[in-house]
Amino acid sequence: MTSAVKTLLEVLDLERLEVNLYRGMSPQVGWQRVFGGQVIGQALVAATRTVDDRAAHSLHAYFILPGDPKVPIIYEVDRIRDGGSFTTRGVKAIQHGKAIFSMIASFHREETGFSHQAEMPKVPPPEELPGEDEMKARVLPMMPDPVRRYYERERPIEMRPVQFARYLSRDHREPRFHVWMRTTAPLPEDPAIHQCVLAYASDMMLLDSALIPHGRTVFEKSIQGASIDHALWFHRPFRADEWLLYAQDTPNADGARGFARGLIFKRDGTLIASVAQEGLIRDRRE
Repeated sequence: MTSAVKTLLEVLDLERLEVNLYRGMSPQVGWQRVFGGQVIGQALVAATRTVDDRAAHSLHAYFILPGDPKVPIIYEVDRIRDGGSFTTRGVKAIQHGKAIFSMIASFHREETGFSHQAEMPKVPPPEELPGEDEMKARVLPMMPDPVRRYYERERPIEMRPVQFARYLSRDHREPRFHVWMRTTAPLPEDPAIHQCVLAYASDMMLLDSALIPHGRTVFEKSIQGASIDHALWFHRPFRADEWLLYAQDTPNADGARGFARGLIFKRDGTLIASVAQEGLIRDRRE
């Protein structure tokens, strides 16, 4: 197991303080604020640890305040409902006496029923795309210093963008983006861990797709970007340590907010999750 994946699993392994109360830590990597995917993943861990007999099928979250990576995050779980088929949990993340994040998660016992899914886009496999070394060589110099330092380090999630060229020019492009992703080392067998890791990764790069029609990226020093809300639906079983295709599109941007959606597929074309997010995309030069 790589040290980055080991650190990710430690970050997701919350400390139980009391019934319904958990404490999470942030990796000390120089960020000015906590990565939103970390808070989503930790909140899902907190909710999952209060549910015994069923898996999460959806979550809906709001980012209220920037997280402070220097201090722990307290997660308070509200056991809203325990039903025969569905279980509902509310999670509030607290720092400095204030709520920084709020989430509702729903869990569903396994059932059979109607089944259909969207078709996976036809894109090159990850083996035919530029790897980490080429990404670092060509894109890192354009990134803001904190983001560049993050990408220079060993990371738990490997990403291989299909439309790699968008990072090398300011051409206005079709509002779609595809990226292959997986953890850089195998994960434990527990399916809940794979769900929480995917929740963590689902916040990576999604908001950036809202800038594609404008020929810009969140990696530019002049762009201020931040997640506002985030929704994730789990459809079918999967492993987060195997290649998954994150197919994204952006239907709208206006009023300094961008909206993006994503479908996540296994390599065999199985649709395993859907994502939607709105976030702040502001040009600092204005």
